[in-house]
Amino acid sequence: MQNDKLSVQRKEPPAKKSGEFLIGNDLRVTRLGFGAMRITGEGIWGEPVDRAEAIKVLRRAVELGINFIDTADSYGPNVSEEIIAEALHPYPAGLVIATKGGFIRPGPNKWVENGKPEHLRSACEGSLRRLRLERIDLYQLHRIDPKVPAEDQLGTLKDLQLQGKIKHIGLSEVSAQQIQHARTIVPIVSVQNRYSITDRGSEDVLKYCEKEKMGFIPWFPLAAGRVSGSESRISRVAAQWEVTPSQVALVWLLARSPIMLPIPGTSKVKHLEENVAAAELKVDAKKMQELDRMAAAAG
Repeated sequence: MQNDKLSVQRKEPPAKKSGEFLIGNDLRVTRLGFGAMRITGEGIWGEPVDRAEAIKVLRRAVELGINFIDTADSYGPNVSEEIIAEALHPYPAGLVIATKGGFIRPGPNKWVENGKPEHLRSACEGSLRRLRLERIDLYQLHRIDPKVPAEDQLGTLKDLQLQGKIKHIGLSEVSAQQIQHARTIVPIVSVQNRYSITDRGSEDVLKYCEKEKMGFIPWFPLAAGRVSGSESRISRVAAQWEVTPSQVALVWLLARSPIMLPIPGTSKVKHLEENVAAAELKVDAKKMQELDRMAAAAG
């Protein structure tokens, strides 16, 4: 793809070119957001190698037009939320910060589900404090803990919502059946499942969300080496188009569905700018068909 295939108009921030979506019918976000997991240390544990760069990444994301930032109390733990507040508080109008609760972290790269009501209440209160918010716009149950009745976990979030501490509730890594059950307890406005051009295991959940007009937030949207590996088919396509493999993967996600809200994350301003530039790429129908065939073969 030559440079003349890119939009050269800069009258609006580039992320806005990804389009918009209404989460819960009242939170208007740019469809290309930012995932704040990677602004922590190795193993999603502790401080980032370069905290100043992490702060620059967040501020640059807002400058580029991103107004949807996804994080969790377990990222660090606590570190990601603290850095977001340091970088962006007082928050600009219209910025939506989504966070999650439901994990405890015994160490680097270790994640243990904890859906006990007392833990979820404490997690929400901690997120409010670290993010310096009176209410969290979108609070997501990081996992439905199989050791605790789902009714207890979702009921706790419903109570927090009634108390005004949560505006909207979302789920993460769930099946369509689990979403349906959850919605009998409390309204659900979004789902965050692993999904990418090389991993379409949640295709049925995406279709359910489309039908119900719920936001679908694909985590791991760039699928690391499966997208960017030098021998990957996506890398070969990217070379032909003169863009990066990550940009190809994001272009496909944004075109895949109007409810798709990709949240690629990074700890480097350069990588952030590359990802956001994907919102401005213009891809003709033939090239999209080629990507769809690759996605189908991968899925």
